[in-house]
Amino acid sequence: MGLRIWQVDAFTDRPFGGNPACVTVLDQPAEAGWMQNLAMEMNLSETAFLVPQPDGFGLRWFTPASEVALCGHATLASAHVLFTQGFVQPGQTIHFHTLSGVLKADRTPEGNIQLNFPATPATPAEPPAGLLDALGLSSARFVGASRFDYLVVVDDENTVANMKPDFTRLKEVKTRGTIVTAPASRPDTDFVSRFFAPVEDINEDSVTGSAHCCLTPYWRERLGKDEMRAYQASRRGGRLIVRQEGDRVFISGQAVTVFEGNLFSVG
Repeated sequence: MGLRIWQVDAFTDRPFGGNPACVTVLDQPAEAGWMQNLAMEMNLSETAFLVPQPDGFGLRWFTPASEVALCGHATLASAHVLFTQGFVQPGQTIHFHTLSGVLKADRTPEGNIQLNFPATPATPAEPPAGLLDALGLSSARFVGASRFDYLVVVDDENTVANMKPDFTRLKEVKTRGTIVTAPASRPDTDFVSRFFAPVEDINEDSVTGSAHCCLTPYWRERLGKDEMRAYQASRRGGRLIVRQEGDRVFISGQAVTVFEGNLFSVG
């Protein structure tokens, strides 16, 4: 039968929305080069590799170009597979052992999957040379740097939606990615964002859970809300519910399995 793999659309309640991720559950840890090759073969923004442990699951994430230290949508997709395929019980809290420490996932009373992630707030920073020009912006309301990314705040949702970055120039900026965000003008939404990561061979990521570890502290301070609804305004689009408690950010969303298959090249 080979190795079972799943493709899951995360942060959406419908197929072909949200952000797709590949998920596979291994019997034992695999060699990093093989995992990188599979991620290149799947050619999605993230491929997640799970390994059962006595107190949870080891979890590693690979883009087509490299391993990353934190990924939200592939963690949501992984939890979805573990719940729907019977690896864990519906009321169980999943503990993921990752490069960013222990991350948790459980189900909310509403049926969403909730992730417990570290907050990565941005501190004010001078935009690096070429950043705003590469984004097609003449100015920004705020520019900051988080542990992973630059955060660029603009005035309105239309500016975010209509951006057409120069990805060749943006790839020269030394950062994992760039988050662009603004207050939302759509109903039942507090803020919108887009995420660009050409350095990771992902020009635009559809829905980026880890970016909301930075977005949540920023908008919580400015909007004065403990819980917020977010929309990532990519072509596929995705919705998230976020809240912050201390140095942790809780990110909730839905996921849909698109297909299941068997991988025969397992060595």
